[in-house]
Amino acid sequence: MPLFKSLPAVAFSLLLMFSLRAQKNPEAIFKDNIKAVRFHMYGDQQALPVYKLNSGDRLELHFDDLDANVKSYYYTYQLCDYDWQPVNLSPFDYIKGFTQQRITTYRFSSIAFTRYNHYQVILPEANSLPTRSGNYLLKVYLDGDPAKVVFTRALLVLDPKSSVLAQFIQPFTPQFFKTHQRIKFTVNLEGLNSFNASQQVKVVVMQNNRWDNAQGNVMPTFVRGNSLEYNSENNFVFAGGKEWRWLDLRSLRLQSERVEKADYSKTATKIYVKPDIDRTNQRYVYYQDLNGLYQVTTYETINPYWQGDFATVQFSFVTPDQQPYQGKDLYLFGQLTDYKLNESTKMQYNPDKQLYENSQFLKQGYYSYGYMLVDQNDPAQRSELEGNYWETENNYTILVYYKSFTDRSDQLIGIGKLDTRTDKPGFAF
Repeated sequence: MPLFKSLPAVAFSLLLMFSLRAQKNPEAIFKDNIKAVRFHMYGDQQALPVYKLNSGDRLELHFDDLDANVKSYYYTYQLCDYDWQPVNLSPFDYIKGFTQQRITTYRFSSIAFTRYNHYQVILPEANSLPTRSGNYLLKVYLDGDPAKVVFTRALLVLDPKSSVLAQFIQPFTPQFFKTHQRIKFTVNLEGLNSFNASQQVKVVVMQNNRWDNAQGNVMPTFVRGNSLEYNSENNFVFAGGKEWRWLDLRSLRLQSERVEKADYSKTATKIYVKPDIDRTNQRYVYYQDLNGLYQVTTYETINPYWQGDFATVQFSFVTPDQQPYQGKDLYLFGQLTDYKLNESTKMQYNPDKQLYENSQFLKQGYYSYGYMLVDQNDPAQRSELEGNYWETENNYTILVYYKSFTDRSDQLIGIGKLDTRTDKPGFAF
């Protein structure tokens, strides 16, 4: 975050930082051989995995193991509170049937140069069902040993007992009027005995399905019976950003506009992406994007999940003065890196070429991504090198949780969705 000159702005930025820190990111990959983890609603790679309690909803889980030998992968559900802290309950209290299941559907890669095994499962399975609403951590691990976790993903189990009416507006604060988006909304509780709604109900707002900057732990501005209004100038304010950068890897042979060159061998492919630059001062342009997400898809194959190939993709970034940032680290950012800021996603400065570089091993698909600049002395000071505009198209998800005084976990009772642009024009300035 930039430093602001006025005391109210400083206080406001600290409040935003507190809200951001309040939410925990539940998703992680712990093994380097695990790639292309996809968990979403059936048939929609851009949708959050939401299962409505006691419904016929179906979710897809996909992942690849580059070791390319058959392994015994299992999964289980861990019930968590609204902030992704595990709940102290027995799995038998929130899972009907088996508490762990083996993933039995897998395919060896075909056509692709890269050898891998593709695993998939449709959830929930009939003999292992969540019985309570709330946040669930989907844990995938090896050999039936919960200590050998290879990755985790967030699962939302919904029991609808509320409705959400939301809209986005420009903040009144002058420093954020042209750059940020404020989300205001009303939660209407339906059929709940809410003795103290302001304490029993919690809300979390996500931008573009991201957990890393989700905001929550905020009291309602007004309470009118079973209606809770969240309309404070200081809460649920998000940087607008720009439309995300894009990279089309649906074909590794037919090079897209963003590809500078490619090296092909009999066993591997290396793609060089055209150098990116700082877009902070560039004019805002609207175009449809994936809002930081990516899709596994191809032009030439029937099933991209086990016929899609991998490539080593080299990204490069040129600073305005072609010199490294002093006291700051630059990271490749987006769902392609799980929004993680670590050594594998850090851009390394190449003094010979006078630019930053980073390589990722990516599956064929369509990607959106960005860059994050982080202060080395204070990692909370972050800035995306895109510029911020209030007009930017972003989608927001509002999660409503309820916990009565007798409950031992937070119920997920409502989900609201909002897109900041409904016109969806072509290119627009």
